[in-house]
Order: sequence, then C-alpha cells, then structure tokens
Amino acid sequence: MSISSDTLLLLLGITLMYSTPMVFAAQGSVISEVSGVVNIGIEGMMTIGAFTGAAVGYFSGNPWLGFICAGLAGAVFGLAHAFASVTCKADQTVCGIAMNLIGPGLALFLSRVFFDGATQTLPVVNKIPKLFGSRGLPGTLNNLNVDVTTVLALLVSIVMWYIFYRTTWGLHIRAVGEHPAAADTLGINVYKVRYVCVIISGMLAGLGGAAMTLAIVPQFMPTAISGQGFIAIAAVIFGKWTPHGGYLACLLFGFAQALTVVLGGGRFAVPSEILAMLPYILTVLILILFVGRASAPKANGVPYNKGSRV
Repeated sequence: MSISSDTLLLLLGITLMYSTPMVFAAQGSVISEVSGVVNIGIEGMMTIGAFTGAAVGYFSGNPWLGFICAGLAGAVFGLAHAFASVTCKADQTVCGIAMNLIGPGLALFLSRVFFDGATQTLPVVNKIPKLFGSRGLPGTLNNLNVDVTTVLALLVSIVMWYIFYRTTWGLHIRAVGEHPAAADTLGINVYKVRYVCVIISGMLAGLGGAAMTLAIVPQFMPTAISGQGFIAIAAVIFGKWTPHGGYLACLLFGFAQALTVVLGGGRFAVPSEILAMLPYILTVLILILFVGRASAPKANGVPYNKGSRV
C-alpha cells in the first residue's frame, strides 16, 4: 500500500501541531528538574494557561495578548510551587499534585464566572496565524498546517540548549541540580537559581497550554489539556533531562497522536478506541523501558538546607 506525499505531509504537519504544546511544557520541566526541583504540576500549569489564553484571546480579540497572559498565569503557579518547594521545603511531589488539582479547578471556576456558568469558553475568533495556508506557500505544503507557535517552540528549545551548555548561568543551573552545597560554596545562590527556574517552568507550561487553545482548539474546555503535561514529563525522562532530548521525544509523542488522526480517517480499519489509547500506551511503554536507564540530576527533588553537605 503506497502512501501519497500529501498524506506524509499531513502526518508531519499534525505531528508538529500536536507536539508543540508538549515541547513548551517539556522545556519547562527540564529547566525545573535540572535545577533540582521536581515539577509534576506541569499539567495544572498548562490547564490554567490554556484557560487564560482562550479567555483573554476571546475578550481582547488578540491571540498574542492571550498567549502572553497565559505565560504569566503559568508563572504565577510556578512562583507558588517555588515558594512551597524551595522556601517552605515542602514535599515537591505533593506540591505538584496540588498544582494539578488547583489548575483545572480554578480554570473551571473562572470559566463559570466569566462565561455565564459554562465550563468552557466561547470560541476564540482570532487564532494564532498559520505559517502555511491560504496565504502561505502554494501546493501540497499547505498540508503541513503549521502555526507560528511551532516555530516558537523550536526556538525555545534551541535557546534552552544554548543556555544550558554555552552560558555560565546554565552551568550554575546544572551545578545546583547536581550538588547544591558545592555550588553554594562557590557563591551561587541556590535558592535564587531554583526560584527563577521554577517560575520559568510555569511560564513555559502556561505557553504550552495556550498553544493548545489558541492554535489547535479555538477554545478552552475541560478536556483541552488531557494528559499532555504528564506526557511532556515522560518526554523529559525519555530525553534524559536535556532540552534537545525532550524536544525529540515530544516529536515522537506528537507522531503517535498524528497516527490516531490519520489512521482514524477511514482509510484503515483500526478501532477508534485503540487509536485513542495509542499516545498513552506509548508513554507507559517508554517509561517502562527507559526510566531505569535515565539518570536524573542527583539533587532533584531534595530540598536544600543552607550549610548542609548535600
């Protein structure tokens, strides 16, 4: 059975489209965990970002304003997570679970407040523009269906890689995540570095949520972020806590979601229930096969007490 170039381009376009929100979230998870703070609250931060982006985009008519506000909303959640995890030295896993409960709950509450009791926002009229389409390149390239956030996600990944491996601040981040006591003796402010990283983590997760509701789905609904945050965390583990590894892993998960769309188009006799489970089955398999081989930063998840030797 031959596959046409249009189908291949369609598959590539859907892969890039669905991987974009996860790329933002994965880069946020990378910078937090490499600094030594576990952030499993990515899902909740994406959800509040998805609602904020859709709501602001609807009322303002400006999708970019919604995109920016979504990042700010995620940053506020990141600040809350940093305060609990770094300053109060609370259990970071429990804090992350709290973020995952508060994010969707607050989003649904605000949706009811601003949209007459509805649990979803009204559709956003002006979505983030596509790179290809009626005004893009002619021919089959229009099947790529790629929007601007896809390019932004790639740029964020490149910038993250450059910061991590080509700047002094990136060296500080990795030092704080590996041996905070040694970093402290060298004059690095461990608390400051971790605060900044967790706030950036929340901001990127919020942008990932907005990429979903402002570029893929034109409104927020309770199922807008249905596991993408957890899949992004799995991508970080699969990518061995590196920006480039996380990006490539997100493409893999995006490809799994693209298969559910293409194979579910009626050309292949695959049950829809099996297709819907495919991305999550892949997530579980990757965690089973690779989590034991990936080494997290040594101080990841360990609160730092100034003056301690670890």
